[in-house]
Amino acid sequence: MNAVDRLNVLKTYKLYVGGKFPRSESGRVYEVTDSKGKWLANAPLSSRKDARDAVVAARKAFGGWSGATAYNRGQVLYRVAEMLEGRRDQFTREVADAEGLSKSKAAAVVDATIDRWVWYAGWTDKIAQVVGGGNPVAGPFFNLSSPEPTGVVAVLAPQESSFLGLVSVLAPVIATGNTAVVVASEKSPLPALSLAEVLATSDVPGGVVNVLSGRTAEIAPPLAAHQDVNAIDLAGADEVLAKELEIAAADNLKRVLRPQPVDYAETPGIDRMTAFLETKTVWHPTGSLGASGSSY
Repeated sequence: MNAVDRLNVLKTYKLYVGGKFPRSESGRVYEVTDSKGKWLANAPLSSRKDARDAVVAARKAFGGWSGATAYNRGQVLYRVAEMLEGRRDQFTREVADAEGLSKSKAAAVVDATIDRWVWYAGWTDKIAQVVGGGNPVAGPFFNLSSPEPTGVVAVLAPQESSFLGLVSVLAPVIATGNTAVVVASEKSPLPALSLAEVLATSDVPGGVVNVLSGRTAEIAPPLAAHQDVNAIDLAGADEVLAKELEIAAADNLKRVLRPQPVDYAETPGIDRMTAFLETKTVWHPTGSLGASGSSY
């Protein structure tokens, strides 16, 4: 058979929930096009049921992921960066199509995205030293504060920055021990769905990251109102939707990170990590070390 006679094997994009790749339970899909309106793929159109399933998976995975050592989480995240590096060409094509960039500019975005993932991988066992530690108290006590993950975090990925923005809001959530339900960019979901394939073939346990595609305005409200979601990042919501979601999130006192102008190309601070951390403070009495009355 001549090369010109060969049929292309088109890629089927699926959701990523609980470490598996289901289609939407609704059976729906929607067309994804490039910046010039050319058809790229059919992406799953997630339903409210898909969102609830993703929360169940994220909650199930939370105990093991939050209980892992920070050093181990860093190793796992670095492994993801290794896998991203190996699929650099694929992501370059997808980012170029999604964002209307030249191949060279898309490659620069992908390189920055991989570097961003490595940057957060390096923070896993350091963030506690920055935001925790011993506190001076007027009494015979140790007073120690340490950060702990909030829980299940719903993340609305940025709409325009389909890959660098996605990683910039996802990586800090899981680096600190939370689990995530990600709503991919509605217009450009393919890099997020491909990232799910990388996560599945790395060491990230199933359920730690769950990726949904579809209409942000349809998937986000049930996540914001869900009683088992502990926090929500509204990066991908417009002003009207963000206000609606913030009201819904107040029902169970979710932590809410409001949308704000961000240049994802800039080096991030630690704000997105600390946004989804709780501080646990422990008091412990000091003890006497002998007749001299000295204490430790």
